[in-house]
Amino acid sequence: MSARLDALFAERRPQLRALNPELDALMDQLVAFTAGGKRTRARFLAAGARMPRTATDPDLGRAVVDAATALELFHAAALAHDDILDRSDTRRGKPSMHRAFEGKHHEAGWVGDPEHFGLSAAILAGDLLLMWSDDLRLEAASHVRTSRGQAAIAEFSRMRTEVTAGQYLDVVAELAWQQIARDERADRAIAIAAAKSASYSVEAPLVIGARLAGADDQLVGHIRAMGLPLGLAFQVRDDVLSVFGDESITGKPSGDDLREGKRTLIIAEVDQRADDETRAFFEARLGAADLTADEIARMQDAIRDTGALDAVEAHIQRWLDEALAAMAEIDLDERTREHFRKLATAAARREH
Repeated sequence: MSARLDALFAERRPQLRALNPELDALMDQLVAFTAGGKRTRARFLAAGARMPRTATDPDLGRAVVDAATALELFHAAALAHDDILDRSDTRRGKPSMHRAFEGKHHEAGWVGDPEHFGLSAAILAGDLLLMWSDDLRLEAASHVRTSRGQAAIAEFSRMRTEVTAGQYLDVVAELAWQQIARDERADRAIAIAAAKSASYSVEAPLVIGARLAGADDQLVGHIRAMGLPLGLAFQVRDDVLSVFGDESITGKPSGDDLREGKRTLIIAEVDQRADDETRAFFEARLGAADLTADEIARMQDAIRDTGALDAVEAHIQRWLDEALAAMAEIDLDERTREHFRKLATAAARREH
């Protein structure tokens, strides 16, 4: 897949350069931003393509590579835009897209507002990644018979709608959290996680791969029953790492979600368990622009001491168990079954 991404950029660079040589800097940033990463979504897409027991098209391999690359481009665009929404300064241990462009403004000595340029350039760069993702999505579909390609495209479209809607709900939750009944906050946090991340991290990649390989509706139903709980486990594990993770491993500062004021399942569990003083502290300081290191440490301690972390870990394990139980309902060869079991367990229990 990395080779396909390199080939795409090599193809598109001359097109941008022909417009203006200054666009080389834009391409350089896109190449740097999409480098690295665990390619988790691409791995799930490839795993999904191994699940149908039907005869495959001769060019299924090309379709999988193009679809996986399209998915990674979509993911990169989502990250660039998400970092703007979250006011994040870093991504994978490097400056986030808008901060990188802001730095370019400083280095070049341009006039105007560097921060506004950074935001504007990152939005446009993300849009460009989305366009190229769409190009590859259509190319992937062209490698297999029409019905399979159309089914994969439909799943891709559904996924994009859910992610964008989920991101909106996430933004709203940060502003309306106190108006949501305390006993409803956990369900709200889970619903947001399902829409904005769980689907496109696991469920949709699995289904896209399976559809390209000829999966029927019955198999897709089993895959969804497996993919959604695993996607939730994946996303909530990410939330845990965003609170407690090692910056040298995650590429994000420890406590990053606390600085950003994310109303995740972790915070909902604290709301349920904390005493009035601790709850008031979280309400007053979570997401504060001047949140201190000591306050982050106090929040981390409270998450542990109230039992919120244990409750979240129980959710993750339950979702992983649900996903593996759903997998047992699918007719897979043992090699594919073991491959997916390892992939699923790594996604839910990862340390970075």
